[in-house]
Amino acid sequence: MSSHSFTFNGEHLVACASGALWWPDRRILCVSDLHLGKSERIARRGGALLPPYDTADTLLRLRAEVEDLSPKTVISLGDSFDDQDAEMGLMPADARMLVAMMAGRRWIWIAGNHDPGPVETGGTWVSVFQAGPLTFRHIAERKCEAGEISGHYHPKMKLHAKGARVTRPCFLCDAHRMILPSFGAYTGGLHIDHPQLQSLFGAEAFAFMIGQKVIAVPAQMGFANEALRA
Repeated sequence: MSSHSFTFNGEHLVACASGALWWPDRRILCVSDLHLGKSERIARRGGALLPPYDTADTLLRLRAEVEDLSPKTVISLGDSFDDQDAEMGLMPADARMLVAMMAGRRWIWIAGNHDPGPVETGGTWVSVFQAGPLTFRHIAERKCEAGEISGHYHPKMKLHAKGARVTRPCFLCDAHRMILPSFGAYTGGLHIDHPQLQSLFGAEAFAFMIGQKVIAVPAQMGFANEALRA
């Protein structure tokens, strides 16, 4: 299926195939780790000259979700920009696209480790955002109340599909916390069997693997079986 509906801390949520999280009752759309301006930041710091299309690709995919769902509120879970200077380095067309998306709705920027300071584009900049029983922050806390939603780790998982191993970004979720996949175009990921992620989740955790459709599998499997196709 192109999305996966589930209950988290008593709330009905939807994991979208794009990597966005939708909270229909409150019309909140949440995305994580956009890393806007990453190719520009790498070039600015003397790194590889990557094709500068990552920001436009990320924003186009986000715009598609905004146009489809018409959220009242958008929450960006930190590392929205690849560093503090990346916001000012956006191409004019990309900056206009972002501003147009923000118009007429509440836009919450969560502070990330890449972008710890306020942005100038508009919206509201906070370190943590609370909405009902859910708490939104950039990095998961070791001890948290049930209902924590975060990003930062860019979780991914492997499955066997058509005789090959396929790696996909994924939502990682148990009864207490959820970590979203990165929404950005030029971002890697941390496999869910990494000790950093294993230390955060209980044995009942699930992974919602994204792509053309969303596949929900127990996280402890590590790999999906042959019956689950990409």
